[in-house]
Amino acid sequence: MSIRIIQENRKARHDYEILETYEAGIVLLGPEVKSVKQGRVSLKDSYVEIKNGEAWIKKLHISPYDKNTILKIDPERTRKLLLHKYEIKRLIGKVKEKGLTIIPLKIYLKKNLIKIEIALVKGKRKYEKREELRKKAIEREIERALKRFS
Repeated sequence: MSIRIIQENRKARHDYEILETYEAGIVLLGPEVKSVKQGRVSLKDSYVEIKNGEAWIKKLHISPYDKNTILKIDPERTRKLLLHKYEIKRLIGKVKEKGLTIIPLKIYLKKNLIKIEIALVKGKRKYEKREELRKKAIEREIERALKRFS
């Protein structure tokens, strides 16, 4: 199966503890599809909100397509996500828990369809982030030491 990652939210893995991930389709207009395929999309500061039993992604920035002259589209408009009802119900139940939110992790092409990977996350505290950085530094030092002696 061919998957081509278009954009990834790397900062999300640093700022949040990822509990569950879901794959969703996204409703886009024609010029938006072309712009996304060119990689002109930003996941920074975007999040998912559930209203009336539907999932919506907010603040997803898709730059306007260069050759589009007919449609004038707001680059940060709210877009609908395509999920199964049971997934939406599960997310509603989980988001009601304290401190959980839904954010996009990456946007990619799968079988020529644009998909977005969303995650149910819990925010990390500053000391948790520092602890994680410390662990990574120690692991790097161990790997360097092992390379020198082997």
